[in-house]
Amino acid sequence: MVGLTLIGSLSPLLTFEYLWQLKEWRLDRLREHMRAEGIIRSIFGSLRIPILIAFFALAFLTTINQLTALYTLLAIFACATLLQKLIHRQPEPVWTQKARALTALAFVITFAFAVARREDLPALSLLIVLQPLIVFAAWMLLYPVDRILKMRIMKRAKQIRAKFPDLTVIGITGSAGKTTTKELLAHVLKDKSPLTTPEHVNTELGVSKWLIDKLSKKDAVPEILIVEMGAYAPGEIAMLCDIVQPNIGITTFIGSQHIALFGSQESLQRAKGELTASIPPHGMVFLNADSELCTALKKYANCEVLTVGTGGHADEEAFDVEEISTGIKFKLDGTMFEIPLHGTHNVTNVMLAISVAKTLEMPIGDIANILKSFRPLKRTFDVRIEGDVTILDDTHNSSPASFKAAIAWARNQQGANKVLLTSGLIELGMKQDRMHTELGNLSSSVFDRVIFLSARSAVSFQKGYGKEVELYKSGIKKVPKETLLVCEGRMSEQIIRTLLPE
Repeated sequence: MVGLTLIGSLSPLLTFEYLWQLKEWRLDRLREHMRAEGIIRSIFGSLRIPILIAFFALAFLTTINQLTALYTLLAIFACATLLQKLIHRQPEPVWTQKARALTALAFVITFAFAVARREDLPALSLLIVLQPLIVFAAWMLLYPVDRILKMRIMKRAKQIRAKFPDLTVIGITGSAGKTTTKELLAHVLKDKSPLTTPEHVNTELGVSKWLIDKLSKKDAVPEILIVEMGAYAPGEIAMLCDIVQPNIGITTFIGSQHIALFGSQESLQRAKGELTASIPPHGMVFLNADSELCTALKKYANCEVLTVGTGGHADEEAFDVEEISTGIKFKLDGTMFEIPLHGTHNVTNVMLAISVAKTLEMPIGDIANILKSFRPLKRTFDVRIEGDVTILDDTHNSSPASFKAAIAWARNQQGANKVLLTSGLIELGMKQDRMHTELGNLSSSVFDRVIFLSARSAVSFQKGYGKEVELYKSGIKKVPKETLLVCEGRMSEQIIRTLLPE
């Protein structure tokens, strides 16, 4: 019995850890995910709880032998876990030191309870579905040690950074466009060999580990560090700035992404303004003037501020903005730029990179030539053709702004058959349903077919869309050739491929 319980418990344990790690071990992000998707569906799928209820009903409301029913239940859960592992459908965390320690402690707690109650079949059955609570208990036990180690890493990173006072450190934040702007700037400054934070590294702990690794090496000291800065709560960007000491700050855009975690739009704006406030008087701040909330950050600046935009109210203005087959083009300071990057919303991201490069004394003609060879990151407003299907892949990290940009881009594309595949948006708090209804309304005249991965978000979207929305399922109808397939929000590459024609 104990063995069956341990095997059956493994799947919900690993699934919960996978989800929590995806949310960066943050309770606030996990809470918002559960609120949006539901705890049962997120952790146990759609079958375990109904099966559990059915077997308890059989055991206690009928004449079937209780031991037989509950023993069968444990066997089913154990077989389900083994099957998921066998067919490689079991979600697992990335096996970091923290994930290994948490898994081991949760498994020990489960084992201890199972042994203590080995004759109590109802308790053993419930132990399987209580795995989230057991993982949480393990996390609480490890939290003091985890916190001490985190603070020690951040302190060491700050000390190492202080050894290089002449470094040019460029901090980049915003609700959307951070990664694209970081990659654009790294490409423009490539001859200066800048050190750039890798993909998905933008928190105080991740950046600290990266900084220690890079600046502890005995190679030549870099001239430039480019640091992407993310945040889910006030004070986190300020903490990052205290560690890396940026002297150039870029804010790309401020929208409503993660507003549920900040509590309000004003709190989110102040948090993004922590980068602007941290730049010293001899530094410089660059802001996207096409975002009113972004422009308002001027009030936090202690240094020179330069704004860029396309709406006639910025220090640097782009003209003749156009979407072409290979990307975007526009004119700035009399120079024509053509960049293989789709979506006219990216013009301000390009301009921010250009303005910083100009400040670092790069000739504008050289910047224009270098940008011609830029290649965007995969899954970040990435346009490609597979199997005669044109795919807009924007599944790296979706936001309301990027979702709207994808709809606008699709509206201007040729083609009779346009399909939207989306997981929807999360962490929008009270705006969640209203935003999906708005997106549905914007999509109603653009997409012939909409497929949702999230049932909850689909309901709100359908209200605005005015037509039936499909839910993704196994064996779903593939799109025909010559389709424009827009993929928006977090999803695996495998999901996209299931829709492509043979």
